[in-house]
Amino acid sequence: MEQKYKGRLELTWTNKDKRLLAQQTGNYEWVSPSDYRVAEVRLLQSESTYGERNSGNLLIQGDSLYALESLCKIPSYRDKYVGKVKLAYIDPPFNTRQTFEQYHDALEHSVWLTMMRDRLRNIKDLLAPGGSVWVHCDDSEQHRLRCVMDEVFGPDNFVATVIWQKSHTRENRTDISTTHDYIIVYANERSVWATTRNLLPPTDEQIGRYENPDNDPRGIWTSLPAHAKAGPGRRASQFYSITRPSGRTIDPPPGRCWLYTEDRFQELISDNRIWFGRDGNGAPRVKRFLSEVPAGLVPVSIWSHQEVGTTGDAKNEVIAVLADTVPFATPKPERLMERIIHIASNPGDIVLDCFAGSGTTAAVAHKMGRRWVTVEWSEDTVNNFIIPRLQKVVGGQDPGGVTESAGWEGGGGFDYLRIGPSMFTDVGGRVMLSDWATNGKLSQAVAAQLGFDHSQEPPFCGRKGKQHLAVVDGMVNDVVVQLLVQHMAEDELLLLCGTAVDPKARTVLRKLRPGSSIRKIPSALLAGYRYQPPEFIEDSTEQELSPSEVISRD
Repeated sequence: MEQKYKGRLELTWTNKDKRLLAQQTGNYEWVSPSDYRVAEVRLLQSESTYGERNSGNLLIQGDSLYALESLCKIPSYRDKYVGKVKLAYIDPPFNTRQTFEQYHDALEHSVWLTMMRDRLRNIKDLLAPGGSVWVHCDDSEQHRLRCVMDEVFGPDNFVATVIWQKSHTRENRTDISTTHDYIIVYANERSVWATTRNLLPPTDEQIGRYENPDNDPRGIWTSLPAHAKAGPGRRASQFYSITRPSGRTIDPPPGRCWLYTEDRFQELISDNRIWFGRDGNGAPRVKRFLSEVPAGLVPVSIWSHQEVGTTGDAKNEVIAVLADTVPFATPKPERLMERIIHIASNPGDIVLDCFAGSGTTAAVAHKMGRRWVTVEWSEDTVNNFIIPRLQKVVGGQDPGGVTESAGWEGGGGFDYLRIGPSMFTDVGGRVMLSDWATNGKLSQAVAAQLGFDHSQEPPFCGRKGKQHLAVVDGMVNDVVVQLLVQHMAEDELLLLCGTAVDPKARTVLRKLRPGSSIRKIPSALLAGYRYQPPEFIEDSTEQELSPSEVISRD
Protein backbone atom coordinates (compact mmCIF):
# COMPACT_ATOMS: atom_id res chain seq x y z
CA MET A 1 0.00 0.00 0.00
CA GLU A 2 1.29 3.44 -0.91
CA GLN A 3 2.11 5.45 2.20
CA LYS A 4 0.44 8.85 2.46
CA TYR A 5 2.25 11.79 3.97
CA LYS A 6 0.89 14.95 5.53
CA GLY A 7 2.34 18.39 6.02
CA ARG A 8 4.14 20.84 3.78
CA LEU A 9 7.55 22.40 3.46
CA GLU A 10 7.62 25.90 4.90
CA LEU A 11 9.82 28.41 6.67
CA THR A 12 8.75 29.20 10.22
CA TRP A 13 9.83 32.14 12.35
CA THR A 14 8.96 33.81 15.62
CA ASN A 15 5.48 35.40 15.60
CA LYS A 16 4.80 34.31 12.03
CA ASP A 17 1.06 34.31 12.81
CA LYS A 18 1.17 37.99 13.81
CA ARG A 19 1.58 41.19 11.87
CA LEU A 20 4.22 43.84 12.35
CA LEU A 21 3.23 47.33 13.42
CA ALA A 22 6.23 49.45 12.50
CA GLN A 23 6.96 53.06 13.31
CA GLN A 24 9.17 55.48 11.44
CA THR A 25 11.12 56.07 14.66
CA GLY A 26 12.53 52.56 14.38
CA ASN A 27 10.25 50.95 16.95
CA TYR A 28 8.01 48.01 16.14
CA GLU A 29 5.35 45.89 17.80
CA TRP A 30 3.93 42.43 17.09
CA VAL A 31 0.14 42.55 16.95
CA SER A 32 -2.76 40.28 16.06
CA PRO A 33 -3.97 40.55 12.45
CA SER A 34 -7.29 41.72 13.92
CA ASP A 35 -5.68 44.68 15.73
CA TYR A 36 -7.34 47.80 14.34
CA ARG A 37 -3.93 49.43 13.92
CA VAL A 38 -3.08 47.00 11.10
CA ALA A 39 -6.58 45.91 10.03
CA GLU A 40 -8.01 49.38 9.40
CA VAL A 41 -8.23 50.59 5.82
CA ARG A 42 -6.68 54.05 5.76
CA LEU A 43 -7.95 56.78 3.47
CA LEU A 44 -5.65 58.24 0.83
CA GLN A 45 -5.72 62.02 1.12
CA SER A 46 -5.03 64.11 -1.97
CA GLU A 47 -2.28 66.67 -1.42
CA SER A 48 -1.51 68.08 -4.86
CA THR A 49 -1.24 67.37 -8.58
CA TYR A 50 1.83 67.98 -10.72
CA GLY A 51 1.56 68.30 -14.48
CA GLU A 52 -1.43 66.82 -16.26
CA ARG A 53 -4.47 65.83 -14.23
CA ASN A 54 -5.92 62.32 -14.29
CA SER A 55 -2.59 60.87 -15.39
CA GLY A 56 -3.10 57.70 -13.35
CA ASN A 57 0.32 58.08 -11.71
CA LEU A 58 0.37 58.09 -7.90
CA LEU A 59 3.03 59.13 -5.41
CA ILE A 60 1.89 58.06 -1.93
CA GLN A 61 3.61 59.20 1.26
CA GLY A 62 3.25 56.87 4.23
CA ASP A 63 3.71 53.28 5.35
CA SER A 64 3.60 50.96 2.34
CA LEU A 65 1.55 48.46 4.36
CA TYR A 66 -1.33 50.94 4.63
CA ALA A 67 -0.88 52.12 1.05
CA LEU A 68 -1.12 48.61 -0.38
CA GLU A 69 -4.14 47.78 1.79
CA SER A 70 -5.90 50.93 0.61
CA LEU A 71 -5.18 50.19 -3.04
CA CYS A 72 -6.58 46.69 -2.55
CA LYS A 73 -9.71 47.54 -0.56
CA ILE A 74 -10.98 51.06 -1.25
CA PRO A 75 -13.32 50.50 -4.23
CA SER A 76 -12.24 53.57 -6.20
CA TYR A 77 -8.64 52.31 -6.14
CA ARG A 78 -9.41 48.58 -6.03
CA ASP A 79 -11.21 48.74 -9.37
CA LYS A 80 -8.19 50.44 -10.98
CA TYR A 81 -5.35 48.42 -9.51
CA VAL A 82 -6.34 44.98 -8.18
CA GLY A 83 -5.38 42.41 -10.80
CA LYS A 84 -4.02 45.12 -13.09
CA VAL A 85 -0.41 45.81 -12.01
CA LYS A 86 1.97 44.36 -14.61
CA LEU A 87 5.23 44.87 -12.72
CA ALA A 88 6.03 45.28 -9.03
CA TYR A 89 9.64 46.16 -8.27
CA ILE A 90 10.60 46.54 -4.62
CA ASP A 91 13.94 47.45 -3.13
CA PRO A 92 13.34 46.99 0.62
CA PRO A 93 15.88 47.57 3.38
CA PHE A 94 18.24 44.61 3.09
CA ASN A 95 18.36 43.84 6.80
CA THR A 96 16.51 44.71 9.96
CA ARG A 97 19.16 47.01 11.39
CA GLN A 98 18.62 49.40 8.49
CA THR A 99 14.95 49.70 9.38
CA PHE A 100 14.45 49.14 13.10
CA GLU A 101 16.68 50.66 15.76
CA GLN A 102 15.30 48.74 18.72
CA TYR A 103 14.91 45.01 18.36
CA HIS A 104 16.09 41.75 19.89
CA ASP A 105 18.88 40.07 17.94
CA ALA A 106 17.08 36.73 18.02
CA LEU A 107 14.09 38.32 16.28
CA GLU A 108 16.01 40.18 13.59
CA HIS A 109 15.12 37.87 10.70
CA SER A 110 11.56 37.37 11.97
CA VAL A 111 10.93 41.11 11.91
CA TRP A 112 12.21 41.47 8.35
CA LEU A 113 10.38 38.40 7.06
CA THR A 114 7.06 39.50 8.57
CA MET A 115 7.45 42.96 7.06
CA MET A 116 8.08 41.43 3.63
CA ARG A 117 5.41 38.72 3.87
CA ASP A 118 2.66 41.22 4.70
CA ARG A 119 3.51 43.41 1.72
CA LEU A 120 4.03 40.58 -0.74
CA ARG A 121 0.54 39.26 0.00
CA ASN A 122 -0.99 42.55 -1.06
CA ILE A 123 1.28 42.79 -4.08
CA LYS A 124 0.05 39.39 -5.25
CA ASP A 125 -3.54 40.67 -5.13
CA LEU A 126 -2.54 43.68 -7.22
CA LEU A 127 -0.66 41.76 -9.90
CA ALA A 128 -2.24 41.01 -13.26
CA PRO A 129 -2.24 37.34 -14.39
CA GLY A 130 0.76 38.13 -16.59
CA GLY A 131 2.37 40.28 -13.92
CA SER A 132 5.60 39.71 -12.06
CA VAL A 133 7.36 40.90 -8.90
CA TRP A 134 11.08 41.67 -8.77
CA VAL A 135 12.56 41.92 -5.26
CA HIS A 136 16.01 43.41 -4.76
CA CYS A 137 18.07 41.92 -1.93
CA ASP A 138 21.54 40.84 -0.84
CA ASP A 139 22.99 37.80 0.91
CA SER A 140 21.60 38.68 4.34
CA GLU A 141 18.05 37.49 3.56
CA GLN A 142 18.11 36.14 0.00
CA HIS A 143 17.76 32.46 0.95
CA ARG A 144 14.94 33.11 3.42
CA LEU A 145 13.18 35.49 1.06
CA ARG A 146 12.94 32.72 -1.54
CA CYS A 147 11.05 30.56 0.98
CA VAL A 148 8.59 33.36 1.80
CA MET A 149 7.98 34.09 -1.87
CA ASP A 150 7.42 30.38 -2.50
CA GLU A 151 4.65 30.51 0.13
CA VAL A 152 3.03 33.64 -1.27
CA PHE A 153 3.36 33.04 -5.03
CA GLY A 154 3.96 29.29 -5.20
CA PRO A 155 7.27 27.61 -6.10
CA ASP A 156 6.08 26.92 -9.64
CA ASN A 157 5.94 30.66 -10.26
CA PHE A 158 9.62 31.24 -9.51
CA VAL A 159 11.25 32.65 -12.64
CA ALA A 160 14.89 33.43 -11.87
CA THR A 161 17.41 35.01 -9.55
CA VAL A 162 19.10 37.83 -11.42
CA ILE A 163 22.63 38.72 -10.34
CA TRP A 164 23.45 42.39 -10.83
CA GLN A 165 27.07 43.52 -10.77
CA LYS A 166 26.52 46.67 -8.75
CA SER A 167 30.20 47.60 -8.57
CA HIS A 168 33.39 46.91 -10.51
CA THR A 169 35.76 48.10 -7.79
CA ARG A 170 37.32 45.87 -5.16
CA GLU A 171 36.73 46.39 -1.43
CA ASN A 172 40.03 45.47 0.23
CA ARG A 173 38.83 45.91 3.82
CA THR A 174 36.88 42.65 3.90
CA ASP A 175 37.61 38.97 3.44
CA ILE A 176 35.77 38.68 0.10
CA SER A 177 34.65 41.76 -1.78
CA THR A 178 30.96 41.50 -2.68
CA THR A 179 30.23 43.28 -5.93
CA HIS A 180 26.73 42.01 -6.69
CA ASP A 181 23.13 42.07 -5.50
CA TYR A 182 20.25 39.71 -6.24
CA ILE A 183 16.89 40.42 -7.85
CA ILE A 184 14.47 37.57 -7.20
CA VAL A 185 11.76 37.26 -9.86
CA TYR A 186 8.38 35.56 -9.44
CA ALA A 187 5.44 35.59 -11.83
CA ASN A 188 1.85 35.76 -10.68
CA GLU A 189 1.05 33.02 -13.22
CA ARG A 190 4.25 31.89 -14.89
CA SER A 191 2.51 30.19 -17.81
CA VAL A 192 0.92 33.53 -18.71
CA TRP A 193 4.00 35.62 -17.97
CA ALA A 194 6.22 33.43 -20.14
CA THR A 195 4.13 34.30 -23.19
CA THR A 196 3.88 38.03 -22.48
CA ARG A 197 7.32 39.00 -21.19
CA ASN A 198 9.52 40.88 -23.62
CA LEU A 199 12.84 39.83 -25.14
CA LEU A 200 15.89 42.06 -25.04
CA PRO A 201 17.20 43.82 -28.13
CA PRO A 202 20.73 42.73 -29.06
CA THR A 203 23.50 44.91 -27.67
CA ASP A 204 26.18 46.58 -29.77
CA GLU A 205 28.64 43.98 -28.45
CA GLN A 206 26.37 41.13 -29.53
CA ILE A 207 25.77 42.68 -32.94
CA GLY A 208 29.53 43.10 -33.22
CA ARG A 209 29.90 39.32 -33.27
CA TYR A 210 28.16 39.27 -36.65
CA GLU A 211 30.15 39.87 -39.82
CA ASN A 212 29.96 39.17 -43.53
CA PRO A 213 33.36 37.96 -44.76
CA ASP A 214 31.88 36.37 -47.90
CA ASN A 215 29.64 39.34 -48.78
CA ASP A 216 26.49 37.26 -48.48
CA PRO A 217 23.54 39.34 -49.79
CA ARG A 218 21.48 38.23 -46.77
CA GLY A 219 23.65 40.42 -44.57
CA ILE A 220 25.87 39.93 -41.54
CA TRP A 221 25.97 36.55 -39.83
CA THR A 222 27.62 34.51 -37.11
CA SER A 223 28.21 30.76 -37.14
CA LEU A 224 27.89 27.64 -35.02
CA PRO A 225 29.70 24.29 -35.25
CA ALA A 226 27.98 21.91 -37.67
CA HIS A 227 28.34 18.90 -35.35
CA ALA A 228 26.60 17.68 -32.18
CA LYS A 229 27.09 15.05 -29.49
CA ALA A 230 26.55 11.55 -30.89
CA GLY A 231 24.21 10.35 -28.17
CA PRO A 232 21.26 7.93 -28.28
CA GLY A 233 18.70 8.85 -30.88
CA ARG A 234 21.19 10.02 -33.49
CA ARG A 235 20.70 8.41 -36.89
CA ALA A 236 23.33 6.54 -38.88
CA SER A 237 22.71 9.02 -41.69
CA GLN A 238 24.40 11.69 -39.56
CA PHE A 239 27.77 9.94 -39.81
CA TYR A 240 29.53 10.52 -43.15
CA SER A 241 32.48 12.31 -44.73
CA ILE A 242 32.17 15.84 -46.11
CA THR A 243 34.22 17.15 -49.00
CA ARG A 244 35.37 20.71 -48.37
CA PRO A 245 35.80 23.37 -51.09
CA SER A 246 39.54 22.74 -50.88
CA GLY A 247 38.92 19.15 -51.96
CA ARG A 248 39.92 17.62 -48.64
CA THR A 249 37.42 15.50 -46.70
CA ILE A 250 36.49 15.77 -43.04
CA ASP A 251 34.64 13.47 -40.62
CA PRO A 252 32.79 14.44 -37.43
CA PRO A 253 35.09 14.81 -34.38
CA PRO A 254 35.32 11.75 -32.09
CA GLY A 255 32.07 11.23 -30.18
CA ARG A 256 30.24 13.69 -32.43
CA CYS A 257 28.00 13.51 -35.49
CA TRP A 258 26.90 16.04 -38.09
CA LEU A 259 23.83 18.13 -37.28
CA TYR A 260 22.07 17.10 -40.49
CA THR A 261 21.75 14.17 -42.86
CA GLU A 262 24.03 14.22 -45.90
CA ASP A 263 21.23 15.30 -48.25
CA ARG A 264 20.24 18.18 -45.99
CA PHE A 265 23.87 19.19 -45.57
CA GLN A 266 24.30 19.41 -49.33
CA GLU A 267 21.19 21.60 -49.56
CA LEU A 268 22.69 24.00 -47.02
CA ILE A 269 26.00 24.07 -48.89
CA SER A 270 24.14 24.90 -52.10
CA ASP A 271 22.31 27.71 -50.26
CA ASN A 272 25.65 29.10 -49.02
CA ARG A 273 24.69 28.45 -45.39
CA ILE A 274 27.79 26.40 -44.54
CA TRP A 275 31.07 28.21 -43.92
CA PHE A 276 34.39 26.40 -44.37
CA GLY A 277 36.61 29.34 -43.49
CA ARG A 278 38.24 31.91 -45.73
CA ASP A 279 40.49 29.29 -47.32
CA GLY A 280 37.69 26.72 -47.78
CA ASN A 281 39.59 24.20 -45.69
CA GLY A 282 38.13 24.74 -42.20
CA ALA A 283 35.69 22.67 -40.18
CA PRO A 284 32.14 23.33 -41.41
CA ARG A 285 30.04 25.86 -39.49
CA VAL A 286 26.36 26.77 -39.93
CA LYS A 287 25.66 30.41 -40.71
CA ARG A 288 23.05 32.29 -38.62
CA PHE A 289 21.97 35.60 -40.15
CA LEU A 290 21.08 38.56 -37.93
CA SER A 291 18.11 39.24 -40.19
CA GLU A 292 16.71 35.80 -39.29
CA VAL A 293 17.18 36.08 -35.53
CA PRO A 294 13.89 36.46 -33.57
CA ALA A 295 12.80 39.93 -32.50
CA GLY A 296 15.03 39.79 -29.43
CA LEU A 297 17.17 37.75 -27.11
CA VAL A 298 16.05 35.77 -24.07
CA PRO A 299 17.33 37.61 -20.97
CA VAL A 300 20.13 35.92 -19.06
CA SER A 301 20.40 35.94 -15.27
CA ILE A 302 23.76 37.73 -14.93
CA TRP A 303 23.71 41.46 -15.66
CA SER A 304 27.08 43.17 -15.89
CA HIS A 305 27.83 46.74 -14.92
CA GLN A 306 28.62 47.56 -18.54
CA GLU A 307 25.06 46.62 -19.52
CA VAL A 308 22.96 48.15 -16.74
CA GLY A 309 25.23 50.43 -14.72
CA THR A 310 26.47 50.53 -11.14
CA THR A 311 25.55 52.14 -7.83
CA GLY A 312 28.12 54.81 -8.64
CA ASP A 313 26.38 55.57 -11.92
CA ALA A 314 23.09 55.88 -10.05
CA LYS A 315 24.55 58.42 -7.61
CA ASN A 316 25.81 60.51 -10.50
CA GLU A 317 22.36 60.41 -12.11
CA VAL A 318 20.72 61.73 -8.95
CA ILE A 319 23.36 64.45 -8.53
CA ALA A 320 22.89 65.51 -12.16
CA VAL A 321 19.19 66.14 -11.70
CA LEU A 322 19.29 67.28 -8.03
CA ALA A 323 22.63 69.03 -7.74
CA ASP A 324 22.24 70.32 -4.18
CA THR A 325 21.29 67.02 -2.54
CA VAL A 326 23.31 64.24 -0.95
CA PRO A 327 22.51 61.07 -2.92
CA PHE A 328 21.26 57.86 -1.34
CA ALA A 329 23.86 55.30 -0.26
CA THR A 330 22.59 52.62 -2.64
CA PRO A 331 20.48 54.10 -5.45
CA LYS A 332 19.73 52.02 -8.52
CA PRO A 333 20.89 53.12 -11.99
CA GLU A 334 18.23 54.03 -14.52
CA ARG A 335 19.59 51.50 -17.02
CA LEU A 336 18.95 48.69 -14.51
CA MET A 337 15.34 49.79 -14.08
CA GLU A 338 14.97 50.29 -17.84
CA ARG A 339 15.86 46.64 -18.43
CA ILE A 340 13.48 45.34 -15.76
CA ILE A 341 10.62 47.54 -16.95
CA HIS A 342 11.26 46.58 -20.59
CA ILE A 343 11.22 42.84 -19.86
CA ALA A 344 8.18 42.85 -17.58
CA SER A 345 5.83 45.49 -19.01
CA ASN A 346 4.67 47.42 -22.04
CA PRO A 347 3.75 51.08 -22.60
CA GLY A 348 0.56 51.91 -20.72
CA ASP A 349 1.02 49.11 -18.16
CA ILE A 350 1.08 49.84 -14.42
CA VAL A 351 4.39 49.65 -12.54
CA LEU A 352 4.39 49.52 -8.71
CA ASP A 353 7.23 50.31 -6.29
CA CYS A 354 6.35 50.43 -2.59
CA PHE A 355 9.88 51.34 -1.37
CA ALA A 356 10.45 54.38 -3.57
CA GLY A 357 13.75 55.67 -2.17
CA SER A 358 14.96 58.38 -4.53
CA GLY A 359 12.16 57.65 -7.02
CA THR A 360 14.18 55.92 -9.75
CA THR A 361 11.48 53.37 -10.60
CA ALA A 362 8.82 56.03 -11.09
CA ALA A 363 11.19 58.27 -13.06
CA VAL A 364 12.18 55.51 -15.50
CA ALA A 365 8.63 54.13 -15.78
CA HIS A 366 7.42 57.64 -16.64
CA LYS A 367 10.08 58.09 -19.32
CA MET A 368 9.17 54.70 -20.80
CA GLY A 369 5.47 55.52 -21.08
CA ARG A 370 4.23 53.34 -18.23
CA ARG A 371 1.74 54.32 -15.57
CA TRP A 372 3.12 54.02 -12.07
CA VAL A 373 2.37 53.92 -8.34
CA THR A 374 5.19 54.53 -5.90
CA VAL A 375 5.15 54.69 -2.09
CA GLU A 376 7.68 56.24 0.29
CA TRP A 377 7.41 56.46 4.07
CA SER A 378 9.79 59.38 4.68
CA GLU A 379 8.18 62.75 4.12
CA ASP A 380 11.63 64.36 3.88
CA THR A 381 12.60 61.96 1.09
CA VAL A 382 9.36 62.68 -0.76
CA ASN A 383 9.83 66.44 -0.51
CA ASN A 384 13.58 66.61 -1.08
CA PHE A 385 14.13 63.84 -3.62
CA ILE A 386 11.09 62.30 -5.24
CA ILE A 387 8.86 65.29 -6.00
CA PRO A 388 11.69 67.50 -7.35
CA ARG A 389 13.03 64.62 -9.45
CA LEU A 390 9.64 63.68 -10.91
CA GLN A 391 8.81 67.33 -11.58
CA LYS A 392 11.92 67.56 -13.74
CA VAL A 393 10.99 64.34 -15.54
CA VAL A 394 7.50 65.68 -16.25
CA GLY A 395 8.93 69.02 -17.34
CA GLY A 396 11.47 67.43 -19.67
CA GLN A 397 14.32 68.84 -17.57
CA ASP A 398 16.07 65.55 -16.75
CA PRO A 399 18.57 64.95 -19.58
CA GLY A 400 20.37 62.04 -17.89
CA GLY A 401 19.73 58.36 -17.27
CA VAL A 402 17.62 56.72 -19.96
CA THR A 403 16.10 59.97 -21.25
CA GLU A 404 17.86 59.73 -24.62
CA SER A 405 17.38 55.98 -25.16
CA ALA A 406 13.69 56.28 -24.22
CA GLY A 407 13.21 59.31 -26.46
CA TRP A 408 11.75 61.22 -23.52
CA GLU A 409 10.97 64.93 -23.96
CA GLY A 410 8.61 65.55 -21.04
CA GLY A 411 4.88 65.43 -20.38
CA GLY A 412 2.34 63.65 -18.23
CA GLY A 413 1.89 64.24 -14.53
CA PHE A 414 1.22 62.63 -11.17
CA ASP A 415 -0.95 62.95 -8.09
CA TYR A 416 0.61 63.24 -4.65
CA LEU A 417 -1.37 61.46 -1.92
CA ARG A 418 -0.81 60.95 1.79
CA ILE A 419 -1.88 58.05 4.00
CA GLY A 420 -4.65 59.38 6.22
CA PRO A 421 -4.58 59.12 10.01
CA SER A 422 -6.42 56.38 11.85
CA MET A 423 -10.14 56.82 12.40
CA PHE A 424 -9.61 55.36 15.88
CA THR A 425 -7.77 56.56 18.95
CA ASP A 426 -6.78 54.79 22.15
CA VAL A 427 -7.80 56.65 25.29
CA GLY A 428 -6.69 54.91 28.44
CA GLY A 429 -6.89 51.47 26.83
CA ARG A 430 -10.28 52.16 25.24
CA VAL A 431 -10.65 52.48 21.47
CA MET A 432 -12.77 55.44 20.41
CA LEU A 433 -13.50 57.23 17.17
CA SER A 434 -10.95 59.97 16.65
CA ASP A 435 -11.91 63.61 16.46
CA TRP A 436 -10.63 63.63 12.87
CA ALA A 437 -13.07 60.89 11.86
CA THR A 438 -16.08 62.55 13.46
CA ASN A 439 -15.34 65.96 12.04
CA GLY A 440 -16.99 65.50 8.67
CA LYS A 441 -15.02 62.44 7.49
CA LEU A 442 -16.85 59.65 9.31
CA SER A 443 -18.89 58.51 6.32
CA GLN A 444 -15.83 58.28 4.08
CA ALA A 445 -13.86 56.35 6.70
CA VAL A 446 -16.71 53.91 7.37
CA ALA A 447 -17.28 53.35 3.65
CA ALA A 448 -13.62 52.38 3.27
CA GLN A 449 -13.84 49.81 6.07
CA LEU A 450 -16.98 48.23 4.61
CA GLY A 451 -15.88 48.21 0.98
CA PHE A 452 -18.52 50.67 -0.24
CA ASP A 453 -17.99 53.17 -3.02
CA HIS A 454 -18.04 56.52 -1.24
CA SER A 455 -20.47 58.72 -3.11
CA GLN A 456 -22.50 61.72 -2.07
CA GLU A 457 -26.10 60.81 -2.89
CA PRO A 458 -27.91 62.45 0.04
CA PRO A 459 -29.08 61.14 2.36
CA PHE A 460 -26.74 58.24 1.52
CA CYS A 461 -22.95 58.23 1.42
CA GLY A 462 -22.15 54.98 -0.35
CA ARG A 463 -23.44 52.20 -2.54
CA LYS A 464 -22.61 48.56 -3.21
CA GLY A 465 -24.87 47.15 -5.88
CA LYS A 466 -28.44 47.64 -4.62
CA GLN A 467 -27.35 48.29 -1.05
CA HIS A 468 -27.13 51.88 0.23
CA LEU A 469 -24.83 53.00 3.04
CA ALA A 470 -25.84 55.72 5.48
CA VAL A 471 -23.65 56.93 8.36
CA VAL A 472 -24.95 59.00 11.27
CA ASP A 473 -22.62 60.68 13.75
CA GLY A 474 -25.23 60.52 16.48
CA MET A 475 -28.37 58.61 17.47
CA VAL A 476 -30.05 56.30 14.96
CA ASN A 477 -33.75 56.10 15.85
CA ASP A 478 -36.97 55.14 14.09
CA VAL A 479 -37.39 58.63 12.62
CA VAL A 480 -33.98 58.41 10.93
CA VAL A 481 -34.85 54.96 9.57
CA GLN A 482 -38.18 56.09 8.12
CA LEU A 483 -36.58 59.14 6.50
CA LEU A 484 -33.91 57.05 4.80
CA VAL A 485 -36.31 54.37 3.58
CA GLN A 486 -38.43 57.03 1.88
CA HIS A 487 -35.49 57.70 -0.46
CA MET A 488 -35.07 54.05 -1.48
CA ALA A 489 -36.55 51.94 -4.24
CA GLU A 490 -38.56 48.86 -3.25
CA ASP A 491 -35.80 46.40 -4.16
CA GLU A 492 -32.97 48.29 -2.43
CA LEU A 493 -31.40 47.50 0.95
CA LEU A 494 -29.85 49.70 3.61
CA LEU A 495 -26.79 49.38 5.81
CA LEU A 496 -27.14 52.08 8.46
CA CYS A 497 -24.25 52.93 10.81
CA GLY A 498 -24.47 55.23 13.79
CA THR A 499 -22.45 56.11 16.86
CA ALA A 500 -25.55 55.41 18.97
CA VAL A 501 -28.51 53.14 18.21
CA ASP A 502 -32.04 53.08 19.61
CA PRO A 503 -33.09 49.38 19.71
CA LYS A 504 -36.48 50.44 18.36
CA ALA A 505 -34.80 51.53 15.14
CA ARG A 506 -33.72 47.96 14.40
CA THR A 507 -37.29 46.70 14.67
CA VAL A 508 -38.60 49.40 12.34
CA LEU A 509 -35.91 48.77 9.72
CA ARG A 510 -36.53 45.00 9.73
CA LYS A 511 -40.20 45.65 9.10
CA LEU A 512 -39.72 48.26 6.37
CA ARG A 513 -36.76 46.69 4.58
CA PRO A 514 -36.15 43.01 5.43
CA GLY A 515 -32.50 42.14 4.87
CA SER A 516 -31.30 45.60 5.82
CA SER A 517 -29.32 46.16 9.01
CA ILE A 518 -28.02 48.67 11.52
CA ARG A 519 -24.47 48.79 12.90
CA LYS A 520 -23.25 50.59 15.96
CA ILE A 521 -19.84 52.13 15.42
CA PRO A 522 -17.06 51.82 16.27
CA SER A 523 -17.94 48.49 17.96
CA ALA A 524 -19.17 46.79 14.78
CA LEU A 525 -16.06 47.81 12.86
CA LEU A 526 -13.71 46.59 15.57
CA ALA A 527 -15.64 43.34 15.88
CA GLY A 528 -15.38 42.94 12.14
CA TYR A 529 -11.60 43.14 12.26
CA ARG A 530 -11.65 40.51 14.98
CA TYR A 531 -14.15 38.04 13.58
CA GLN A 532 -15.25 38.65 10.02
CA PRO A 533 -16.00 41.45 7.54
CA PRO A 534 -18.08 44.07 9.40
CA GLU A 535 -20.94 44.08 6.88
CA PHE A 536 -21.81 40.50 7.86
CA ILE A 537 -22.08 41.04 11.62
CA GLU A 538 -25.61 40.28 12.79
CA ASP A 539 -27.37 43.44 13.86
CA SER A 540 -29.50 41.69 16.46
CA THR A 541 -26.65 41.46 18.95
CA GLU A 542 -23.46 43.32 19.64
CA GLN A 543 -20.25 41.30 19.53
CA GLU A 544 -18.71 40.94 22.96
CA LEU A 545 -15.48 42.94 23.10
CA SER A 546 -13.05 43.59 25.91
CA PRO A 547 -13.01 47.09 27.38
CA SER A 548 -9.60 47.66 25.86
CA GLU A 549 -11.02 47.11 22.39
CA VAL A 550 -14.05 49.33 22.11
CA ILE A 551 -16.07 52.21 23.43
CA SER A 552 -18.87 53.88 21.50
CA ARG A 553 -19.41 57.62 21.48
CA ASP A 554 -23.03 57.58 22.71
